Amino acid sequence: MKFRLTTQLQALAALAAITASSLQAATDIQNRDEPIEGQETATLTDPPNVPPPITRKKATKVIVNLEVKEIQGRLADGVQYTFWTYGGKVPGKFIRIREGDLVEFHLNNHPDNKMPHNIDLHAVTGQGGGAGASLTAPGHSSVFSFKALNSGLYVYHCATAPVAMHIANGMYGLILVEPKEGLPAVDKEFYVMQGDFYTRGPNGEQGLQPFSMEKAIQEKPDYVLFNGSVGALTGEGSLTAKVGETVRLYVGNGGPNLTSSFHAIGEIFDQVWAEGNMSHITQNVQTTVVPPGGSAITQFRVNTPATYILVDHALTRAFNKGAIGMLKVSGNEDKTVYSGKTTDEVYMPEGTSIRVAEQSAKPAPVAKTKAERIERGKAVYTANCVACHQANGEGIPAAFPPLAKSDFLNADKIRAIKTVTGGLQGIVKVNGNTFNGVMPAWALSNDDIANVLTFVYSSWGNSGKVVTAAEVKANAAKPQAAPAKPKDSH
Repeated sequence: MKFRLTTQLQALAALAAITASSLQAATDIQNRDEPIEGQETATLTDPPNVPPPITRKKATKVIVNLEVKEIQGRLADGVQYTFWTYGGKVPGKFIRIREGDLVEFHLNNHPDNKMPHNIDLHAVTGQGGGAGASLTAPGHSSVFSFKALNSGLYVYHCATAPVAMHIANGMYGLILVEPKEGLPAVDKEFYVMQGDFYTRGPNGEQGLQPFSMEKAIQEKPDYVLFNGSVGALTGEGSLTAKVGETVRLYVGNGGPNLTSSFHAIGEIFDQVWAEGNMSHITQNVQTTVVPPGGSAITQFRVNTPATYILVDHALTRAFNKGAIGMLKVSGNEDKTVYSGKTTDEVYMPEGTSIRVAEQSAKPAPVAKTKAERIERGKAVYTANCVACHQANGEGIPAAFPPLAKSDFLNADKIRAIKTVTGGLQGIVKVNGNTFNGVMPAWALSNDDIANVLTFVYSSWGNSGKVVTAAEVKANAAKPQAAPAKPKDSH
């Protein structure tokens, strides 16, 4: 009886699979044969912006003009990189079309470029996703067309050899093929795409950094970034929304190597269209996996004001390599949803000591002027401090104290040095507000500590003091001795 039931279940499953396949094939054929009415030129947008939703009910001919540009730009503060881009930004332009559309695609390779390029769109059914038809020399333009047979959110990327190098230099983006019935209306839509970058010098090394094929082959990136640079989605680049609004994120991963564990700290994704598909919605998701060359659509209603931190939850990528962004939500608090801190007490078990944040020391050029010290200090701040104290130095209320116009810092330079080198825990008052937390000691070089403190003192309305490496060496906090073991009473 058990064997017969198992056989029947297997037969039903096979029938369901065949039926689903037939329905998909029918859909493909219907989209292939849907008549084309009219013509329009696609609206393309730079990240994090998204073109407006498509409201037309008929398939049309859509002309896409996409230009390849090789540009030198900011990878991190003080770090330049030669990006290969679709449209001058990383990621490339966001393309939005409708299921059943006929797309006439123009790939234009700027005459100042040095390399041939092409494009492989995962939304294309055909040889190489368009790669063979679009191989384009500098100063030339290639044209091909395709029918949008399948709805979904798809990655596009360069497929010119060496493919991994072209992608690692920033040649990727997203194309959304909306279903015929469209997507549910939302208040805000944003475009976020992760990529891993491989530089000859280590993370934070200043100057123009060339691509390292050796590191790419070893899959050991120096930077893992949202939207092409450290801090692209923080500070003035933060995404914004208001309490009560529904936010949709179109998330992609250009790779070329690492899989993203995309997460919004303090939020739950109400709906996720995993892998960019439009046929299945998963609800109440904490973290969604986005593979290289893959995508996901996440959607959620924001119920309380906060700064929600977007991360790859492989967290050293977020807090040490750059895969971090911010969604700043304003509006009235709802204490039922989230109370905030209701009590604040010191908990310090016997034997507790300051924690030390480990970071391997690396030689760096010694700053010769205050301007050089500020520039290098900004890079140290971006790599180590910005997540807590924010790009504008204002900190996070009730959690991390401000460094901007800080009476605590400006009153005592020696105390500031001891705080960075030895850490700080317990109650501290800054600008009239009380904070009670733990700041780890940072195992940075004396030069790095001098540089970052000089940068902080020279920013955000602070006193302008200069800190030298000699001052750091002379005033660094002494390591705490391990607590003595109790004597055996027996």
